[in-house]
Amino acid sequence: MNLEKVVFGFFVLLAATLNFGYVTGDIGNPEHHNVIELYAAVVVNIIATILKFGDRTQMGAIHLATSLVATIQLIAAAVTWIWFTQVDPVTLDAHAMSSVVSLALGALLANIVSVVLMVIETANFRRH
Repeated sequence: MNLEKVVFGFFVLLAATLNFGYVTGDIGNPEHHNVIELYAAVVVNIIATILKFGDRTQMGAIHLATSLVATIQLIAAAVTWIWFTQVDPVTLDAHAMSSVVSLALGALLANIVSVVLMVIETANFRRH
C-alpha cells in the first residue's frame, strides 16, 4: 500500500465531503450552513491542493486544476461570508447566504470532478 496515495485520497475525499456537508440544506437559510464547516472545507482544500503539486503527469495537472478551482471558489465563499457578517452592517439574509452557498456549490462540482478523476486513475492503475 502506498501511503502517499492514501493521504492524497483521504484529503481529496475529505475536501469533497466537507464541502457537501456545508452546502446541504436550504440555500438561503443561514441556520443550515455551519461557518466552521466552510472554514474546514477551505483548509482541507488548500491541503489537498498542496499535495497535488508534486504530480507531473497529465492526470496530475487536471487534479491540480480542479483543486485550484475548488480552493478559489471556497475562499471566495469565505470572503463573501466575512463581508456579509463583519463588514456590511446588514445581517446575513437569504440573498447573501445564497451567494455564499452558490460559490461553495461551484467548489463542490470541482471536488466531484477531482474524486471522479481519482477513481478513474485508480481503476486504470489496477489494469496495468
